[in-house]
Amino acid sequence: MSAQGERRAVITGIGVVAPGGGNTKEFWDLLTAGRTATRRITAFDASSFRSQVAGECDFDPAEHGLTHRQLRRMDRVTQFAIVCAREAVDDSGLELGAVDPGGLGVSVGSAVGAATSLEQEYLVLSDTGRNWLVDHEYASPHLFNHLTPTTIATELAWEVGAEGPVGLLSTGCTSGIDAVGYAHQLIAEGSADVMLTGATEAAVSPLAAACFDAIKATTPRNDDPEHAARPFDRTRNGFVLAEGAAMFVVEEYEHARKRGARIYAEIGGYATRCNAYHMTGLRVDGREMAEAIGAALDEARMPTTDIDYVNAHGSGTKQNDRHETAAFKRALGEHAYRTPVSSIKSMIGHSLGAIGSIEIAACALAIEHGVVPPTANLHEKDPECDLDYVPLVARDHEVGAALTVGSGFGGYQSAMVLRKWRGVQS
Repeated sequence: MSAQGERRAVITGIGVVAPGGGNTKEFWDLLTAGRTATRRITAFDASSFRSQVAGECDFDPAEHGLTHRQLRRMDRVTQFAIVCAREAVDDSGLELGAVDPGGLGVSVGSAVGAATSLEQEYLVLSDTGRNWLVDHEYASPHLFNHLTPTTIATELAWEVGAEGPVGLLSTGCTSGIDAVGYAHQLIAEGSADVMLTGATEAAVSPLAAACFDAIKATTPRNDDPEHAARPFDRTRNGFVLAEGAAMFVVEEYEHARKRGARIYAEIGGYATRCNAYHMTGLRVDGREMAEAIGAALDEARMPTTDIDYVNAHGSGTKQNDRHETAAFKRALGEHAYRTPVSSIKSMIGHSLGAIGSIEIAACALAIEHGVVPPTANLHEKDPECDLDYVPLVARDHEVGAALTVGSGFGGYQSAMVLRKWRGVQS
């Protein structure tokens, strides 16, 4: 606890499963090398779809020690979360047996939960859609688990023995920021001392692909999948659907200090807003995202000039990138032009609810290593997107504080400030 009696939340462990990276080190190596992990879809036959590219994880659950029983009851989305949680706990050095179970909680985010298993079960029950009246006798005994997204949080609580606050947030593509933001708030108010938090998604499926095809949100650049995700580039034409997860051990600072934990970063501030405007549309002035950024900075008690790096939502749609550019200018003023901004979706795609947490991991690692990831595939500047988007190549850059933002269907706009831990601040 600080001299002012404030409870501060710090990140002490990170676990990541992402396209091109089966753990945190591989993920960071991919980002700093500027490599892309997007490819033609292999999870199903996508030949009839408008967009046939994705960021898929090369993930073998057996290699990660998941048992046959776990695989039977867990959707891929939960498998990702469990594997990331184990890596995060190991990375933190936290001895779970020494933690008060009542002070240990779980906050996890996901936009679509176990949608893949639900889709597969429907195909079985309906005989691949032939029967309007389905035969319940063919249903999996774990069908209810797939229907209820909170099962993900339950499995994580069982994994670590959490008996404190446990829940799931589903706020579309801001879920990954919001879940960690909620964990930060629970620690600040004293409801928990340690939170296992993050987000997970396994949405590379025919159903998800069809939904985004219908609204033309995903890119049709199927002939060049490695370069299909082009945030802020003049030729961008939609995002690349992806999957993945990131989980963190977030602790109250004194709890972390007493056990000598390494601290990646402090969660300085978090805020979320809604534009109450349109399910998918965004106002061009970026006001709502700018307000979320301002509120997060206010909570962190930081001036805009303290931000050294902005991790953009950067989905690669025409309207998002314009909206976001306007929001950065509105929130940061002239400092926006002096601050490096990048989108890691250019390399790993857009994993919906999980991406916000994966981007938090990128920010924490940028602070740890003093390196800003690049925006891959950015070759042609868009005059409407005129900030420093770190094209193509990672940049050595001291990051004392990073801003990460998210924008989601329904009008959600979220922002989080991470900063290097330098001890108690007055």
